[in-house]
Parts: sequence; C-alpha cells; structure tokens
Amino acid sequence: MADPSVENQVNGQAEEDLVNPWTVSSSSLKGVDYDKLIKKFGSAKIDDGLIERMEKLTGKPVHHFIKRGIFFSHREMHMILDLYEKKQPFYLYTGRGPSSGSMHLGHLVPFICTKWLQETFDVPLVIQLTDDEKFLWKDLTVEETIELSMKNAKDIIACGFDVNKTFIFSDYDYIGKCSEFYKNITRVQKLVTYNQVKGIFGFDDSTYIGKISFPAIQAAPSFSSSFPHIFGGNKKVPCLIPCAIDQDPYFRMTRDVAPRLQYLKPALLHSSFFPALQGAQSKMSSSDPTSSIFLTDTPKEIKNKINKYAYSGGGATVEEHKEKGGNLEVDVSYQYLRFFLDDDEKLEKLGNEYKSGELLTGYLKKELITILQELIADHQKRRSLVTDDDVKQFMTPRKLNYNY
Repeated sequence: MADPSVENQVNGQAEEDLVNPWTVSSSSLKGVDYDKLIKKFGSAKIDDGLIERMEKLTGKPVHHFIKRGIFFSHREMHMILDLYEKKQPFYLYTGRGPSSGSMHLGHLVPFICTKWLQETFDVPLVIQLTDDEKFLWKDLTVEETIELSMKNAKDIIACGFDVNKTFIFSDYDYIGKCSEFYKNITRVQKLVTYNQVKGIFGFDDSTYIGKISFPAIQAAPSFSSSFPHIFGGNKKVPCLIPCAIDQDPYFRMTRDVAPRLQYLKPALLHSSFFPALQGAQSKMSSSDPTSSIFLTDTPKEIKNKINKYAYSGGGATVEEHKEKGGNLEVDVSYQYLRFFLDDDEKLEKLGNEYKSGELLTGYLKKELITILQELIADHQKRRSLVTDDDVKQFMTPRKLNYNY
C-alpha cells in the first residue's frame, strides 16, 4: 500500500499550510496553496480586469511578476488606481529584515516590483530596515543588526532606486530622529491588545515583550504622518505596500486600527514565495546557504548550487522523462525561470518542451544558470559602486521629489 503522506504530497492534498512572518511551510511538493491563502487571509486575487486597468491608466504593460501571477493578491489596489486616475498622491512602503550580510534572490523580488511601481507611478518610496526585529528574533547583538542594515542597504540601493524619491531608514536610527514616527508606534500599541496579537501572530505567555510590541513598529510606516520631512503635516496620503504574503498579518492589524486613529488603511500587493532550491515546500533561508542563491555568490557557486540542489520535476531516468515529461509545478529551475526570464515566448517554449519530455532537466538548469550568473554579476557590479556616502544620503530624512 502506498504511503499516504507521499501520495498527499504528489496530489497536493496536504495538511494546512503554515504561513506567518517567521515561518513558511507546506507539506505539498507544489508549495503553498495560494487560492486557499487568499480565502484564509481575506484578500482579493489580482485578476485580468485589474491588470487591464493598470495597463490602461499607466500606458505600460504590467511587470511580468504581476502578469505571471507571482504578485497574485491585493487589498484595495483599485483605490490606489482611482487616486492615480484623479492625479492624487500616494506613496510606496516596503522593507527588509537584515538577518544576514548578503541578501538572496528571494529578497530581490519585492524590491524589483517596488522599483517598477515607483517608476511607473512616479511616487515616493520609504524602505524600512527592521534591525530591531532581527535583534529580538535572532541570535544577534544590536550592533550586529545595525551593521547588517548598512550592508543590506547597499544591496537595496544597487537595485537602482532613485535617491531623490527614496528614503531608507533603520528603526534603531529613525525612532531616535523622528518623534512623529514614535508617536504613531505608541498610538498603535495602545489600540492592540495582547489577546489580539496572540491571535494574529501566535504569541504565547513565554514570548518576549519586545516581540509582542514590535508589530506596531512595522505598522507605523503605513501612515504618512510618520514622515513629516516628506509629507509635512499631511496625515491623509495613502500608502501601497508591495510585500510577500507572509507579511500580511502585520497589515491586517494595521488596517484594523487605522480608522480608529482617523488614518487611512494601507493598500497591499502580495507576492508568492521564492522557493528554496530543495523545493517549494519552504521559502529560501538566509541561515541555510544550500537553500539559497545569494547576491554574493560567484558564477561557480551558482552553477554548483543549481546543479546539485535544485529540485527536479523530471523523470528518474531519461527514458521515464521522455515518456512522462517534466512537472513544471514542482521543478525549481522552471519556477526560478518564471521569476527571472523576461521573455514570455521563450519561457512558454521551454515549459512546453520540458513538460512534453523533449527537454531534459540538465538543459533547463543550464538555461537558468546562465540567466542567474548574468543577473547576479550585474548586481555585484552596481553594488561595488555604492559608497557609505550613498547610504548616508538615502538614509538622511529629507524632502523627496515627486509630481502631485
């Protein structure tokens, strides 16, 4: 008799997926069931109608992350488009938790889409570096998390953000510089009970009080009054947050308290997870170098990691593969190509040939290796040009340029 747990993995009939800001796991080889997650979290699917409206209003094709369903869910994106149509302001907010000296490919995903949104809609952007969060959750000192923030800031700047429209801030630094930011943190803290954060985040009686209070720090950048140097005293500039869906619990809480503070609810765009090399049952981890392609990896390391660790959806033998074809839903190399191969026609051709068995796993991996080696080499070249003075400029509170 077949092992039911294996059968469930293959058929995707898995136990409940676990998705929260700190843990993502699925017992299905296909990974997280995003349709179920939309229902569970109460968000809305990005459908053809929303994509068509975005393209009509901006006069540009949507980013392939959106077209291919990598960004798959939203909250109130239509409201943001209404504002844009009326030439009314909004701003972007995203972030990074600095737990390692180098970011990996999965960390790039929200920043790539955020850069496209900033350029397409011509709006200001704030990027939060949650060094305080990583001190509370990881075995790191305060000083170490601050140092990692500075290193990660260079990776983020190397993505090509416009310094005149982008403010990057470290929590440890900005809380001491801006009383309005801290005021908003305490306003949120006063409106959320311990029982509520237990229910949202799974905290228990042994959780540090720092962890319990942290969600308010991630909520505060959703409110324009947290950035008086950008928006003056305007409390009514709406916010759009591109992020991975595991961050949604923070902003469900934020959206709940916003009306009670007479603030606007933030809108969101949610991305799916960039799978670990070993498969889509978990996302990449900074603590496991074999699960991730890092932005500091050499061409040789990229090649070795893909060849050795990238989970294959192909047959166990060449004969079996040619007979049954490859499984695109579980093949990591194909999934990575969905993220980083821009050419739609080539992606479709590779997918069809692999699915039919005509194309072998080794060739698919070779295509991916070439793309990632070029992508990461380009990033490393740009990052090498980012100086400490550049970081200081991005992190200095100042008025940003934008057309309202």
